[in-house]
Amino acid sequence: MSGPQTPVRVREMVLADCDRVALIRVRGWQSAYRGLMPQPYLDAMDPAADAERRRALFARAPEGVVNLVAEDEDGAVVGWACHGPYRDGEVRTADAELYALYVDAGRLGTGVGRTLTQESVRRCESAGHPRMLLWVLEGNARARRFYERAGFRPDGAEEPFEVDGVAVPEVRYARPLTG
Repeated sequence: MSGPQTPVRVREMVLADCDRVALIRVRGWQSAYRGLMPQPYLDAMDPAADAERRRALFARAPEGVVNLVAEDEDGAVVGWACHGPYRDGEVRTADAELYALYVDAGRLGTGVGRTLTQESVRRCESAGHPRMLLWVLEGNARARRFYERAGFRPDGAEEPFEVDGVAVPEVRYARPLTG
């Protein structure tokens, strides 16, 4: 079910956004991964602790890592995306990676995620990356449909991932960029 399209403005994230981004991220995990990950793990996720991690990561973000937020018409942060160089192990490749994309639960289906994704793609094309890659939980059908509508396709790579002893495999998606 798609809600009405509402205008959002994308800007680079600032340190003051970390609390809101953490709340959106934690609520996103708790919603999107219900039934895919152990519920006690999801229930234990704490926005305040995540905000501390966000602040630490933001303060020492490696070169090329870009954090974007989407604001609604009232200036409230309603989404977050993070992209940068793709890593194959510890080695950076020429490709870009969408590391994270989260939208406030009340704004799903309103174009916020699409707007953030388009801006990340645009910036990665401008930076000369040949492709953009991302990892998504194999069982996250909603996210997989979203990425496929945005021009990403599974490229056959899979990664085992485990949360509290439960396997939650990830699949990699790729999209060529036309810089």
